[in-house]
Amino acid sequence: MAPRVPPPGRFRQAKNAAPPNTRDPALPDWLRARILHLDPDLLVLDKPAGLPLSARQGETLETFLPALRLGKKRLPQPAHRLDTDTAGCLALGRTAPMLARLNALFAARQVGKTYWAVVRGDPGGAAGLVEAPLAKVSSAARGWRMQVETKGDPARSAWRLLGRGDGLSWLELRPETGRTHQLRVHCAHLGCPILGDTLYGGGEAGGLHLLARGLTLPLEPTLQFEAPVPVHMQAAIAGCGGTAR
Repeated sequence: MAPRVPPPGRFRQAKNAAPPNTRDPALPDWLRARILHLDPDLLVLDKPAGLPLSARQGETLETFLPALRLGKKRLPQPAHRLDTDTAGCLALGRTAPMLARLNALFAARQVGKTYWAVVRGDPGGAAGLVEAPLAKVSSAARGWRMQVETKGDPARSAWRLLGRGDGLSWLELRPETGRTHQLRVHCAHLGCPILGDTLYGGGEAGGLHLLARGLTLPLEPTLQFEAPVPVHMQAAIAGCGGTAR
């Protein structure tokens, strides 16, 4: 059974992309429809919320990598991570040189990443920057989580208000660092936990309202991608004055 899947994104395949390998498992239609870009070196997916990149058991993105080979000898590999419940743009290298290049770009913080989030409350302004170092903590009762700690790893997130409505705010978020759960913790630190974030105070409102909306890769030429708004976020964004696109 496929995971919880929002409506499909756009599918654009380069003319010189490799043909499917008939020995590979069939690519499910719901996943094919989520290919935002495909060329001989690069694959960009609109990852659905609820699909982990990897796990010890259960269905994950790794389950579908053989089907996503699409004619290549090697499996495509993600160049960065998205939380299980975060939807949106995910870049995968289809060749070893491209994967190494993507890894270097992400490590050097040269990739443009834009997120959309619907949060509870009001950030109290039009835009700002959260600078709050993060550290991983754990306990037997609550398991592991990230929290703001003076001696933690430096973490910075820029935010901009896109709309308001019914006790909610719609934010554009641009992480300047890439810490685990960074945007989720920074929104909570701002006093506005992300809607549906059960770990950091956002309640259980139909799933995590966090979308990796845009990705800009400074290749030659520069490539830009945009993921559509998933179904579970559409009503909340509309309530804040946005459109479900």
